[in-house]
Amino acid sequence: MKISHRPVMLCEMLRALKPVDGEIYLDATFGGGGYSNAILQKANCMVWAIDRDPDAVARASKMSEPRLTFLRGNFGNMEDLLADHEVGQLNGIVMDLGISSPQIDNAARGFSFRYDGPLDMRMSLEGLTAAELVNKADEECLAGIIRIFGEERFARRIAKAVVAARVHKYIENTHTLADIIRSAVPRAKDGLDPATRTFMALRIYVNDELGELERALDAAERLLAPGGRLVIVAFHSLEDRRVKQFLDSRTGHGIPRSRHLPPIDVENKPTFCQAKRRALKPSKNEIKINPRARSARLRIARRTDIAAGGFLPFQNSSIQVGALV
Repeated sequence: MKISHRPVMLCEMLRALKPVDGEIYLDATFGGGGYSNAILQKANCMVWAIDRDPDAVARASKMSEPRLTFLRGNFGNMEDLLADHEVGQLNGIVMDLGISSPQIDNAARGFSFRYDGPLDMRMSLEGLTAAELVNKADEECLAGIIRIFGEERFARRIAKAVVAARVHKYIENTHTLADIIRSAVPRAKDGLDPATRTFMALRIYVNDELGELERALDAAERLLAPGGRLVIVAFHSLEDRRVKQFLDSRTGHGIPRSRHLPPIDVENKPTFCQAKRRALKPSKNEIKINPRARSARLRIARRTDIAAGGFLPFQNSSIQVGALV
């Protein structure tokens, strides 16, 4: 398979996943196919891959690898997608979260304000666009989205500026929105563009990225066979925090207990174990070659033989758009 771009922390992912001949793995976020290709080169194994992006579908269709099976859909639905093909248990799952370089660099997709393009941001090219969101959501809802998913302290000011600007003209391009945000927010001392957090927030909301992640984590617990490995690469604090919270709860680290309490019951025994709780970071050399890798965090967990189902599933973190007209 010809891969056009090298995914982040590729060597670390392989060391964590430890592909073995004859086993079955899932690349839950196929993207450019880099992880799938590396796994197949490492071992004579089977790889299932999932992605909702039509561009990823097109890339996968050009590959002639009999050990790779591609499924179009959301990785949060991995359990149902695999069940349709009678795949029950996996030996490893890898997730490379967030947005890919090909998506960022394609102006027509509207993910980045670096290029002027339509304000779309949909990974699947289906559903609500970012343009529809910023032009129809009321100020309170828009501020909530920017504050929660962008962790932006000027969320209210940005939402007010957007609502005021759209009265005069429909906001449909990335540069137009970025300029509105910059006019409302002072430039940060660290040089971060004022539009960065808002664009991230809109993208996360439009694609329900945190909801997808939470559903995928719950599904991974059920799909992984005993000894199976879960490897997740996250790029911002919201994603990484949810992964850490999930693993802490499933390894028992998230449940404080007194030594005077009776032993934990079978239903709540750890379903995952971790050799290291701390996330791995990319090497200095990788960051030098690919600056986009600097925020990557890789977490690893191994499935125990305790049956899933003893813990409450995560709740969908998305907030609802209140006043669409």
